[in-house]
Amino acid sequence: LWSPQAPAARGGMGLSVTGRAVMYEEANRSIFGPVVFNCAAPDDGNIDVLARLATPAQQDEWLQPIIDGKVRSAFVMTEPAPGGGSDPGMIGTRAERQGDVWRVHGRKWFITGAAEAAHFILIARTDPNPEEKRRHLTAFLFHRDQPGWEIVRRIGIMGPEEHGGHCELAFEGLEIPDGARLLNVGDGLKVTQIRLGTARLTHCMRWLGLAKRAMSVAQDYVDAREGFGVRLAQRESVRLMLGKVAHDIQVGRLLTMQAAWKLDQGDFARKEVSMAKLHVADTLHTAADTAIQLCGAKGYSRDTVLEWIYRYARQARLVDGASEVHRMVLADAYARERDDFWSWGA
Repeated sequence: LWSPQAPAARGGMGLSVTGRAVMYEEANRSIFGPVVFNCAAPDDGNIDVLARLATPAQQDEWLQPIIDGKVRSAFVMTEPAPGGGSDPGMIGTRAERQGDVWRVHGRKWFITGAAEAAHFILIARTDPNPEEKRRHLTAFLFHRDQPGWEIVRRIGIMGPEEHGGHCELAFEGLEIPDGARLLNVGDGLKVTQIRLGTARLTHCMRWLGLAKRAMSVAQDYVDAREGFGVRLAQRESVRLMLGKVAHDIQVGRLLTMQAAWKLDQGDFARKEVSMAKLHVADTLHTAADTAIQLCGAKGYSRDTVLEWIYRYARQARLVDGASEVHRMVLADAYARERDDFWSWGA
Protein backbone atom coordinates (compact mmCIF):
# COMPACT_ATOMS: atom_id res chain seq x y z
CA LEU A 1 0.00 0.00 0.00
CA TRP A 2 3.01 2.31 -0.41
CA SER A 3 2.98 5.29 -2.80
CA PRO A 4 -0.26 4.45 -4.60
CA GLN A 5 0.26 7.23 -7.17
CA ALA A 6 3.82 6.20 -8.12
CA PRO A 7 4.64 3.86 -11.02
CA ALA A 8 4.91 0.21 -10.04
CA ALA A 9 8.31 0.06 -11.76
CA ARG A 10 9.60 2.55 -9.20
CA GLY A 11 8.14 0.86 -6.15
CA GLY A 12 4.66 2.35 -6.06
CA MET A 13 1.25 0.84 -6.64
CA GLY A 14 0.65 2.46 -10.02
CA LEU A 15 -3.01 3.14 -9.27
CA SER A 16 -5.21 4.99 -11.72
CA VAL A 17 -6.83 8.20 -10.51
CA THR A 18 -10.10 6.31 -9.93
CA GLY A 19 -8.20 3.72 -7.93
CA ARG A 20 -6.65 6.45 -5.82
CA ALA A 21 -10.12 7.88 -5.16
CA VAL A 22 -11.06 4.69 -3.36
CA MET A 23 -7.82 4.29 -1.42
CA TYR A 24 -7.26 7.92 -0.40
CA GLU A 25 -10.79 8.24 0.96
CA GLU A 26 -10.28 5.22 3.20
CA ALA A 27 -6.73 6.23 4.16
CA ASN A 28 -7.87 9.60 5.48
CA ARG A 29 -10.37 8.10 7.88
CA SER A 30 -7.25 8.51 10.01
CA ILE A 31 -5.47 11.85 10.11
CA PHE A 32 -2.20 9.90 9.81
CA GLY A 33 -3.28 7.69 6.91
CA PRO A 34 -1.99 9.71 3.94
CA VAL A 35 1.44 10.18 5.54
CA VAL A 36 1.69 6.49 6.43
CA PHE A 37 0.99 5.46 2.83
CA ASN A 38 3.11 8.27 1.29
CA CYS A 39 0.15 9.93 -0.39
CA ALA A 40 -0.08 13.16 1.61
CA ALA A 41 0.19 16.61 0.05
CA PRO A 42 2.43 18.05 -1.26
CA ASP A 43 4.51 14.91 -1.90
CA ASP A 44 1.51 13.24 -3.53
CA GLY A 45 1.16 15.87 -6.25
CA ASN A 46 4.91 16.16 -6.74
CA ILE A 47 5.31 12.43 -7.20
CA ASP A 48 2.51 12.43 -9.75
CA VAL A 49 3.83 15.32 -11.84
CA LEU A 50 7.46 14.13 -11.81
CA ALA A 51 6.40 10.63 -12.81
CA ARG A 52 4.51 12.10 -15.76
CA LEU A 53 6.82 14.87 -16.95
CA ALA A 54 10.41 14.41 -15.73
CA THR A 55 13.08 12.74 -17.83
CA PRO A 56 14.34 9.32 -16.70
CA ALA A 57 17.52 10.93 -15.34
CA GLN A 58 15.51 13.56 -13.48
CA GLN A 59 13.26 10.85 -12.07
CA ASP A 60 16.27 8.95 -10.75
CA GLU A 61 17.57 12.05 -8.98
CA TRP A 62 14.45 13.92 -7.93
CA LEU A 63 11.52 11.48 -7.92
CA GLN A 64 12.87 8.18 -6.63
CA PRO A 65 13.97 9.50 -3.20
CA ILE A 66 10.44 10.90 -2.62
CA ILE A 67 8.85 7.59 -3.58
CA ASP A 68 11.27 5.76 -1.30
CA GLY A 69 10.34 8.03 1.59
CA LYS A 70 13.91 9.25 1.99
CA VAL A 71 13.07 12.93 1.43
CA ARG A 72 10.09 15.28 1.52
CA SER A 73 9.26 17.75 -1.23
CA ALA A 74 7.52 21.07 -1.82
CA PHE A 75 5.88 22.90 -4.72
CA VAL A 76 6.99 26.52 -4.83
CA MET A 77 4.54 28.77 -6.65
CA THR A 78 2.47 31.19 -4.51
CA GLU A 79 3.83 34.71 -3.92
CA PRO A 80 3.02 37.69 -1.72
CA ALA A 81 1.48 40.73 -3.42
CA PRO A 82 2.09 42.02 -6.01
CA GLY A 83 3.11 38.53 -7.10
CA GLY A 84 0.93 35.65 -8.18
CA GLY A 85 -1.56 33.76 -6.05
CA SER A 86 -4.58 32.31 -7.83
CA ASP A 87 -3.50 34.22 -10.96
CA PRO A 88 -0.26 32.70 -12.33
CA GLY A 89 0.00 35.57 -14.79
CA MET A 90 1.13 37.74 -11.88
CA ILE A 91 4.10 35.60 -10.84
CA GLY A 92 7.10 37.86 -10.37
CA THR A 93 9.89 35.56 -9.16
CA ARG A 94 12.26 35.55 -12.11
CA ALA A 95 14.80 33.10 -13.43
CA GLU A 96 17.41 34.60 -15.77
CA ARG A 97 19.56 32.40 -17.95
CA GLN A 98 23.31 32.85 -17.98
CA GLY A 99 24.86 30.14 -20.11
CA ASP A 100 23.82 26.75 -18.75
CA VAL A 101 22.70 28.19 -15.42
CA TRP A 102 19.51 29.96 -14.30
CA ARG A 103 19.75 32.55 -11.51
CA VAL A 104 16.60 33.03 -9.46
CA HIS A 105 15.47 36.16 -7.60
CA GLY A 106 12.16 36.71 -5.87
CA ARG A 107 9.92 35.73 -3.00
CA LYS A 108 7.41 32.95 -2.35
CA TRP A 109 5.14 32.25 0.59
CA PHE A 110 2.73 29.73 2.10
CA ILE A 111 4.89 26.96 0.65
CA THR A 112 3.60 23.79 2.30
CA GLY A 113 6.24 21.48 3.74
CA ALA A 114 9.19 23.75 2.91
CA ALA A 115 10.85 23.52 6.34
CA GLU A 116 11.27 19.75 6.01
CA ALA A 117 11.58 19.40 2.25
CA ALA A 118 14.78 18.48 0.44
CA HIS A 119 13.47 18.50 -3.14
CA PHE A 120 11.63 21.51 -4.54
CA ILE A 121 9.70 22.22 -7.74
CA LEU A 122 9.95 25.95 -8.44
CA ILE A 123 7.75 27.97 -10.81
CA ALA A 124 9.46 31.16 -11.98
CA ARG A 125 9.04 33.76 -14.71
CA THR A 126 11.49 33.36 -17.59
CA ASP A 127 9.88 35.76 -20.06
CA PRO A 128 10.33 39.38 -18.92
CA ASN A 129 7.43 40.58 -21.08
CA PRO A 130 4.61 41.43 -18.60
CA GLU A 131 2.04 41.02 -21.37
CA GLU A 132 2.95 37.36 -21.93
CA LYS A 133 0.49 35.23 -19.92
CA ARG A 134 0.84 31.74 -21.41
CA ARG A 135 4.53 31.02 -22.04
CA HIS A 136 6.04 33.24 -19.35
CA LEU A 137 6.76 30.56 -16.73
CA THR A 138 9.22 27.68 -16.46
CA ALA A 139 9.49 24.89 -13.87
CA PHE A 140 12.78 24.04 -12.17
CA LEU A 141 14.07 21.51 -9.65
CA PHE A 142 16.40 22.41 -6.79
CA HIS A 143 17.75 20.92 -3.56
CA ARG A 144 17.60 22.51 -0.14
CA ASP A 145 21.40 22.49 0.19
CA GLN A 146 21.93 24.72 -2.83
CA PRO A 147 23.00 28.25 -1.83
CA GLY A 148 21.18 31.42 -2.84
CA TRP A 149 17.86 30.98 -1.07
CA GLU A 150 16.52 30.87 2.48
CA ILE A 151 13.43 30.27 4.56
CA VAL A 152 12.52 33.71 5.89
CA ARG A 153 9.93 32.43 8.34
CA ARG A 154 7.58 29.61 9.12
CA ILE A 155 4.11 31.15 9.00
CA GLY A 156 1.75 30.29 11.83
CA ILE A 157 -1.64 29.14 10.61
CA MET A 158 -5.12 28.56 12.03
CA GLY A 159 -5.23 24.89 11.21
CA PRO A 160 -3.07 22.02 12.48
CA GLU A 161 0.50 22.10 11.25
CA GLU A 162 1.64 19.56 8.71
CA HIS A 163 5.21 18.37 8.27
CA GLY A 164 7.39 21.32 7.29
CA GLY A 165 4.70 23.91 7.96
CA HIS A 166 3.94 26.77 5.59
CA CYS A 167 6.93 28.97 4.84
CA GLU A 168 8.01 32.21 3.22
CA LEU A 169 11.06 31.84 0.98
CA ALA A 170 13.50 34.39 -0.42
CA PHE A 171 15.59 33.76 -3.54
CA GLU A 172 18.71 35.86 -3.91
CA GLY A 173 20.70 34.35 -6.74
CA LEU A 174 19.90 30.65 -6.44
CA GLU A 175 21.70 28.94 -9.33
CA ILE A 176 19.91 26.09 -11.05
CA PRO A 177 21.60 24.15 -13.87
CA ASP A 178 19.61 23.93 -17.08
CA GLY A 179 19.53 20.15 -16.66
CA ALA A 180 17.24 20.67 -13.67
CA ARG A 181 14.61 22.38 -15.84
CA LEU A 182 11.30 20.48 -16.06
CA LEU A 183 10.03 20.35 -19.66
CA ASN A 184 10.82 23.24 -22.00
CA VAL A 185 11.32 26.91 -21.31
CA GLY A 186 7.87 28.46 -21.17
CA ASP A 187 6.12 25.23 -20.09
CA GLY A 188 5.74 26.24 -16.44
CA LEU A 189 2.02 26.95 -16.74
CA LYS A 190 1.55 23.53 -18.36
CA VAL A 191 3.39 21.91 -15.44
CA THR A 192 1.18 23.68 -12.89
CA GLN A 193 -2.02 22.76 -14.73
CA ILE A 194 -1.05 19.09 -14.95
CA ARG A 195 0.00 18.97 -11.31
CA LEU A 196 -2.81 21.00 -9.76
CA GLY A 197 -5.65 19.34 -11.67
CA THR A 198 -4.98 15.94 -10.13
CA ALA A 199 -3.75 17.40 -6.82
CA ARG A 200 -7.00 19.32 -6.31
CA LEU A 201 -8.92 16.11 -6.79
CA THR A 202 -6.74 14.04 -4.46
CA HIS A 203 -7.44 16.68 -1.81
CA CYS A 204 -11.14 15.93 -2.32
CA MET A 205 -10.52 12.20 -1.92
CA ARG A 206 -8.76 12.72 1.41
CA TRP A 207 -11.33 15.29 2.61
CA LEU A 208 -14.14 12.81 2.02
CA GLY A 209 -12.38 10.39 4.34
CA LEU A 210 -12.19 13.06 7.04
CA ALA A 211 -15.86 13.96 6.52
CA LYS A 212 -16.83 10.32 6.96
CA ARG A 213 -14.71 10.10 10.12
CA ALA A 214 -16.46 13.18 11.55
CA MET A 215 -19.86 11.68 10.83
CA SER A 216 -18.85 8.38 12.42
CA VAL A 217 -17.74 10.12 15.62
CA ALA A 218 -21.03 12.03 15.75
CA GLN A 219 -23.14 8.92 15.13
CA ASP A 220 -21.37 7.00 17.90
CA TYR A 221 -22.01 9.86 20.31
CA VAL A 222 -25.70 10.39 19.56
CA ASP A 223 -26.31 6.63 19.67
CA ALA A 224 -25.13 6.54 23.28
CA ARG A 225 -26.04 9.97 24.68
CA GLU A 226 -29.45 10.54 26.24
CA GLY A 227 -31.25 13.75 27.14
CA PHE A 228 -34.68 14.20 28.69
CA GLY A 229 -35.28 10.48 28.51
CA VAL A 230 -34.54 10.12 24.79
CA ARG A 231 -31.41 9.06 22.95
CA LEU A 232 -30.16 11.90 20.75
CA ALA A 233 -30.15 9.56 17.75
CA GLN A 234 -33.92 9.23 18.02
CA ARG A 235 -34.57 12.97 17.78
CA GLU A 236 -35.78 14.09 14.36
CA SER A 237 -33.65 17.24 14.41
CA VAL A 238 -30.50 15.15 14.93
CA ARG A 239 -31.46 12.67 12.22
CA LEU A 240 -32.07 15.50 9.74
CA MET A 241 -28.60 16.91 10.43
CA LEU A 242 -26.90 13.55 9.93
CA GLY A 243 -28.99 12.78 6.86
CA LYS A 244 -27.88 15.99 5.19
CA VAL A 245 -24.21 15.26 5.81
CA ALA A 246 -24.58 11.69 4.53
CA HIS A 247 -26.22 13.04 1.36
CA ASP A 248 -23.52 15.68 0.84
CA ILE A 249 -20.72 13.15 1.28
CA GLN A 250 -22.21 10.81 -1.31
CA VAL A 251 -22.66 13.64 -3.81
CA GLY A 252 -19.03 14.56 -3.23
CA ARG A 253 -17.93 10.99 -3.83
CA LEU A 254 -19.79 10.88 -7.14
CA LEU A 255 -18.39 14.23 -8.30
CA THR A 256 -14.89 13.14 -7.33
CA MET A 257 -15.17 9.80 -9.07
CA GLN A 258 -16.51 11.38 -12.26
CA ALA A 259 -13.59 13.82 -12.35
CA ALA A 260 -11.16 10.98 -11.63
CA TRP A 261 -12.62 8.95 -14.50
CA LYS A 262 -12.21 11.86 -16.91
CA LEU A 263 -8.60 12.36 -15.82
CA ASP A 264 -7.98 8.68 -16.49
CA GLN A 265 -9.33 9.21 -20.02
CA GLY A 266 -6.66 11.87 -20.62
CA ASP A 267 -9.02 14.81 -20.18
CA PHE A 268 -7.95 17.82 -18.09
CA ALA A 269 -11.43 17.58 -16.45
CA ARG A 270 -11.16 21.20 -15.45
CA LYS A 271 -14.82 21.85 -14.74
CA GLU A 272 -15.32 18.43 -13.16
CA VAL A 273 -12.40 18.99 -10.79
CA SER A 274 -13.71 22.46 -9.93
CA MET A 275 -17.18 21.07 -9.18
CA ALA A 276 -15.73 18.38 -6.94
CA LYS A 277 -13.47 20.78 -5.08
CA LEU A 278 -16.23 23.30 -4.49
CA HIS A 279 -18.64 20.73 -3.14
CA VAL A 280 -16.24 18.60 -1.11
CA ALA A 281 -14.55 21.61 0.52
CA ASP A 282 -17.96 22.79 1.74
CA THR A 283 -18.95 19.27 2.75
CA LEU A 284 -15.86 18.77 4.90
CA HIS A 285 -16.58 21.98 6.79
CA THR A 286 -20.28 21.07 7.18
CA ALA A 287 -19.44 17.56 8.40
CA ALA A 288 -17.00 18.82 11.02
CA ASP A 289 -19.29 21.61 12.17
CA THR A 290 -22.32 19.31 12.39
CA ALA A 291 -20.38 16.67 14.30
CA ILE A 292 -19.12 19.21 16.83
CA GLN A 293 -22.64 20.56 17.30
CA LEU A 294 -24.01 17.09 17.93
CA CYS A 295 -21.21 16.12 20.30
CA GLY A 296 -21.51 19.35 22.25
CA ALA A 297 -18.69 20.26 24.61
CA LYS A 298 -16.96 16.94 23.92
CA GLY A 299 -16.82 17.78 20.22
CA TYR A 300 -15.36 21.21 20.97
CA SER A 301 -12.72 19.68 23.24
CA ARG A 302 -9.67 17.68 22.27
CA ASP A 303 -11.22 14.46 23.54
CA THR A 304 -12.10 13.67 19.93
CA VAL A 305 -10.48 14.40 16.56
CA LEU A 306 -13.31 16.74 15.59
CA GLU A 307 -11.67 20.02 16.62
CA TRP A 308 -8.59 19.05 14.58
CA ILE A 309 -10.73 18.33 11.53
CA TYR A 310 -12.65 21.58 12.00
CA ARG A 311 -9.51 23.72 12.05
CA TYR A 312 -8.11 21.81 9.09
CA ALA A 313 -11.36 22.12 7.12
CA ARG A 314 -11.30 25.90 6.87
CA GLN A 315 -8.35 25.89 4.49
CA ALA A 316 -10.17 23.60 2.06
CA ARG A 317 -11.97 26.56 0.48
CA LEU A 318 -8.65 28.36 -0.05
CA VAL A 319 -5.92 25.92 -1.12
CA ASP A 320 -5.33 25.09 -4.79
CA GLY A 321 -7.69 27.83 -5.89
CA ALA A 322 -10.23 29.64 -3.74
CA SER A 323 -13.85 28.57 -4.11
CA GLU A 324 -14.66 31.83 -5.89
CA VAL A 325 -12.08 31.03 -8.58
CA HIS A 326 -13.63 27.62 -9.17
CA ARG A 327 -17.09 29.18 -9.47
CA MET A 328 -15.68 31.47 -12.18
CA VAL A 329 -14.26 28.41 -13.95
CA LEU A 330 -17.73 26.86 -13.95
CA ALA A 331 -19.42 30.06 -15.12
CA ASP A 332 -16.95 30.36 -18.01
CA ALA A 333 -17.47 26.71 -18.93
CA TYR A 334 -21.24 27.10 -18.99
CA ALA A 335 -21.08 30.29 -21.08
CA ARG A 336 -18.90 28.43 -23.57
CA GLU A 337 -20.68 25.05 -23.60
CA ARG A 338 -24.28 25.89 -22.69
CA ASP A 339 -26.30 22.64 -22.56
CA ASP A 340 -23.18 20.59 -23.35
CA PHE A 341 -21.96 21.60 -19.90
CA TRP A 342 -24.01 18.65 -18.59
CA SER A 343 -22.98 16.07 -21.18
CA TRP A 344 -22.11 12.69 -19.70
CA GLY A 345 -18.76 12.68 -21.45
CA ALA A 346 -18.89 8.98 -22.29
